[in-house]
Amino acid sequence: MIIDIYSRTITFLSKGNQVSRQSIEKLDLLLLILETIDLNGIQSLYVLSNRLNLNDVLPNKVAIWKSRNNNPLRKSYVNNNIKIDEFDALIKITVEMSRYLYPYIREILQSKEDLETNTVIWNDFNKRFIELIKERFNLDSMRVKKLLSQTENDEIIIKSLLTLSLCISNKGYQKLKNFLIDI
Repeated sequence: MIIDIYSRTITFLSKGNQVSRQSIEKLDLLLLILETIDLNGIQSLYVLSNRLNLNDVLPNKVAIWKSRNNNPLRKSYVNNNIKIDEFDALIKITVEMSRYLYPYIREILQSKEDLETNTVIWNDFNKRFIELIKERFNLDSMRVKKLLSQTENDEIIIKSLLTLSLCISNKGYQKLKNFLIDI
């Protein structure tokens, strides 16, 4: 099924339950933001997966890594056609991790607003984010170059942090899913 909303194409193919490239890119970027905050990123994702009883969908760290490698912006991109249940599991993990990390998310956003007196937090976060982008993403991609551009980077980070802040509510899972598929 292909849905066209205001000239944006969202693809949910009923055959194999595939998710659109844009949705995967957005979700992986949000997870990368969370990994920037949590230095034990992949371990935390795996622990949350177990805590949320998602073992049947994401049984180990490798399964999480493989599902995230469906992001075409990654160096290790492999088009495995992420299944809808894997995508949903990653959304649930993102929402739960956002709840745990919300105080830090808020502090990072506040530090960006008050750069004159509090530059350390924002600069450290931004530096680590750029390091993760360089380590994991294909640097030849124009979209990745946009992430590395200082002016574009700040805007993308702020929007991503705000998105993560909004998904901590009771209906966070549905809000984040709607955002990811542009409903």
